[in-house]
Amino acid sequence: MTSDRTPASAQTAPDAPEGPRPGRLTVAASLAALEGLALAAAGVYLLVMGLAGKPDNAQQAETGGVTLIVLALLPLLAARGLLKRRSWSRGPAIITQIMALPVAWTLLQADSMLIPGGIALAVVAVTALVLLVNPTTTEALGIRGPGSDPK
Repeated sequence: MTSDRTPASAQTAPDAPEGPRPGRLTVAASLAALEGLALAAAGVYLLVMGLAGKPDNAQQAETGGVTLIVLALLPLLAARGLLKRRSWSRGPAIITQIMALPVAWTLLQADSMLIPGGIALAVVAVTALVLLVNPTTTEALGIRGPGSDPK
């Protein structure tokens, strides 16, 4: 018996244009995933320290840890969507980068070892933003600008 259906692995996403994924899109997805993993790692650290360590306020550490783990889902889902060339994923990825900029600024204002982390976060956020608004990335995601003729 033959089937008219194509296997799921052979189907392409309806909003993913044909052709190879641009390197800019892959790098933007990698940066978003890196931010998501960093948030998740910080969340797990806070959660473990809240449960097993001796923080000043265990409830605050646990709540902060859970919050960071949940927040890590946004850039991780956006990174996955970018790799699969889903047009919806650019919005969450851009929001993640915009939210990272004030955090980087706050880290840069510290008089401690947090300054290099602020520099790294600022570089990652600005680089990802530039890559996400690049016309090549926009085209690869199938996003048309205002006034564009539909295909």
